[in-house]
Amino acid sequence: MERFINILILEQNKLHCNALQIILSGNGNNLIFVKSEKELFEELEKKSIGLILISLNKEEKPTFQLIEQLSKDPKGKHAYKIVISEDVFSGAHLVKGMKKGAIDFISKPFNPNLVKAKIEVFKSMYFKDLRINQLLNNIFPKTVLSDLNNVGKFSPKKVENATVIFTDFIAFSKIAKQEKPLELLKKLETYFNKFDEIVDRYQLEKIKTIGDAYMATAGITDNYPKPEVRACLAAIEMKNYMINQANIAKATKKPYWEIRIGIHAGPLVAGIIGNKKMSFDVWGDTVNTAAITEHRSAPNAVNITEQVASSANSYFNLTHRGDIKTKHGGYMDMYFLDSIKSEFSLFNEGELAGSSLRKRCGLLPMDFEHARKSILTRLKSGLSEKLYYHDIKHTLDVEKAAIRLAKLEGIKGESLILLRTAVLFHDSGYLFHTSENEYLGIGLAQKELPKYGYSKNQITIISNIIKATTKDETPSTLLEKIMCDADHDYLGRVDYSHLAKKLRRELDELGQHMNDKEWVEFQLNYLEDTHAYYTQTAINIRQKGKEKRINELKQELKPI
Repeated sequence: MERFINILILEQNKLHCNALQIILSGNGNNLIFVKSEKELFEELEKKSIGLILISLNKEEKPTFQLIEQLSKDPKGKHAYKIVISEDVFSGAHLVKGMKKGAIDFISKPFNPNLVKAKIEVFKSMYFKDLRINQLLNNIFPKTVLSDLNNVGKFSPKKVENATVIFTDFIAFSKIAKQEKPLELLKKLETYFNKFDEIVDRYQLEKIKTIGDAYMATAGITDNYPKPEVRACLAAIEMKNYMINQANIAKATKKPYWEIRIGIHAGPLVAGIIGNKKMSFDVWGDTVNTAAITEHRSAPNAVNITEQVASSANSYFNLTHRGDIKTKHGGYMDMYFLDSIKSEFSLFNEGELAGSSLRKRCGLLPMDFEHARKSILTRLKSGLSEKLYYHDIKHTLDVEKAAIRLAKLEGIKGESLILLRTAVLFHDSGYLFHTSENEYLGIGLAQKELPKYGYSKNQITIISNIIKATTKDETPSTLLEKIMCDADHDYLGRVDYSHLAKKLRRELDELGQHMNDKEWVEFQLNYLEDTHAYYTQTAINIRQKGKEKRINELKQELKPI
């Protein structure tokens, strides 16, 4: 399995740069060479760096000061810092470097095997750190982790207006008795994973699952506006998802699950509990009231309190239930959250938030996730079975490659979404015709994307990204270059032969018949004379593999 990493190298000597390029190129290493501290920090600001190699100046003091500065920098402190020197280091050098934040030293002239071995060790350590951070991010909110990293603890805090959402499956005990344990857990995991996806989409924070109950909050660990509204949007999407699943089950005469959802807003206390197995949790009457609100809901319905309704009534259609008796004998004023008002809905259907409501909630105006789901569904059902290469797997493969390149290039946020959207539509023209498919895909994107809140300017950027993949175009922007490189990422991968066979089979179906010699020559012509990678990142991680493919094809051509 390839693991990709940005390695930043501060080295002014061209010969030493060339030597490191030869030693470390390939194997997922994206080498970024800089000649000055200014360039180093500029790259560090733009990209996520795993390893930093710093050539030692003749005067050691500036280098060690730089290492110390990097160790304090928010974007540099987590990178492994390695010093390069022409001298064999004494113990004093080693100790001083370690104290300043270096993890190891590499001597010049380079011992290729030793350099490779050291880099691989630190890469392994870096990816282990990433994995640990990912696990911690799954356990604790980002704000909590920030406090733990910076001050070593997270102090409990009172939040004056937090929103709590509870879900619970109806008659789960009965379901648990009827279904096999493994099947039960698979279904529960499927539903909870979907809820996680929805919660993330609306910038809520999952707190925990308690048996078959799911709990999330808004307004505690995030700085996004309108927490009550965001919680309502998430609840409606959860409800509609469960209704759709139930309808599918009914159509196939299979058992189905129903859900109750409740939302309440008010003050609570948030903090970390436990010494060994710590967990982030919330406490207070607001939490208890949210649980009661869920309990007094109805099958496949969202029940909200007056506190939530006061914020939601401007954007949602509500049904006033009046005073509802609680299990403790008291009464609470409650409402059913029915749907989004048509003027704030994506398709005026009341299920998804339109761009104006998303903006008010601090979210990006375009609904990428649902646009993605729509085009992938269309590709899956509409592409010809004769498209062995340009199938939905190809689109997903290009999307994966684009995300990888974008991450290495430091692309994120709205730019990443525009790039991914272009990838998803770049071969959609094959739904209509096999020639001029890029322009047909652009036309489809221009027709469909406004429905999902994309602006004219965003659609123009997406159209230009797709257009850059046509034969007569040369990409100019970074997003266009990443698109082109992602589209041909496989040319430098070990699965090239498998995908090339799929392409040959597709071309054969379309009437472009080639014998074995013609096919090898066709590939060589494209790889050697036509194709080029445009981003330095793609050149670093794929050019070596592409050259290997070229040599393999030349060997294959000899006996033909």
